[in-house]
Amino acid sequence: AINISQPSFSGTDVFGYTSFLAYSTIPNITFYYEFRLKFQLANHHSALQDNLIFFTGQKGQGLNGDDFLELGLRNGKVVYSYNLGSGIATIISKPLDLTLNIHVIHLGRYLRKGWLKVDDQKNKTVTSPGRLVGLNVFSQFYLGGYREYTPELLPKGSGFKNGFQGCIFGIQVRTSMNQEFKSPGSPEGHPNSGRSVGQCKDSPCNLIKCRNGGKCIERGSSVYCDCLTGWKGAFCTETVSVCEPEHDPPHLCKQGSTCVPLPNGYTCHCPLGRTGTYCEQG
Repeated sequence: AINISQPSFSGTDVFGYTSFLAYSTIPNITFYYEFRLKFQLANHHSALQDNLIFFTGQKGQGLNGDDFLELGLRNGKVVYSYNLGSGIATIISKPLDLTLNIHVIHLGRYLRKGWLKVDDQKNKTVTSPGRLVGLNVFSQFYLGGYREYTPELLPKGSGFKNGFQGCIFGIQVRTSMNQEFKSPGSPEGHPNSGRSVGQCKDSPCNLIKCRNGGKCIERGSSVYCDCLTGWKGAFCTETVSVCEPEHDPPHLCKQGSTCVPLPNGYTCHCPLGRTGTYCEQG
């Protein structure tokens, strides 16, 4: 069990899955909202990719004019987009100062007009095209990534290709200027579901111990032991038999014969018609 107060996201894994948290749909977001959050990048390289920070949408996809709200990183800049149904409005920040350890984002929208403030950069504004003024979203609020696992099914609004890599601190939202900021979710701060989310600065590797020289490898909240030659198993506690294919060096029994381990070494049981130490003779 990992107590998560500051979620850590691992981006998109080798199978195409993103780590994410999914919160209940944010109510009363139609005409006004403000978000604020802090984040810490896993590394400088992660700032240069297309990384989704959060997303919510009408049908969940951001396709074909669907209403959506989206925040992400591209080429070292923060990208904030929304569509009220009559065209996409986008604000792109100046490049992030990568010498800063933690970045701060404050963004909002009232009717068609949106604004974005990143770190100590100047406030930027945009007005969405068309005449529609309301944001209608019904999907859950996705933080750090998205539930779908093929790139074609990631939200299309701004074309982010990966989940976020790093930590997100204290995301909060309000849907009226007279309200206090609150964490998303129902009850407050509680996600409905998630995948491969860890606790920032607290590796799950601290909770397990690989034996016999094995090394713990972390992937989000997933961990495994990378074992030294001759060892296997979840914690590298099982020896690799001389007859197993991963043994180094491999046994020499020819194809069709059976390798049988002995207290010292092994022997080869030959099929009908074969003979020799390794069943190599007809």
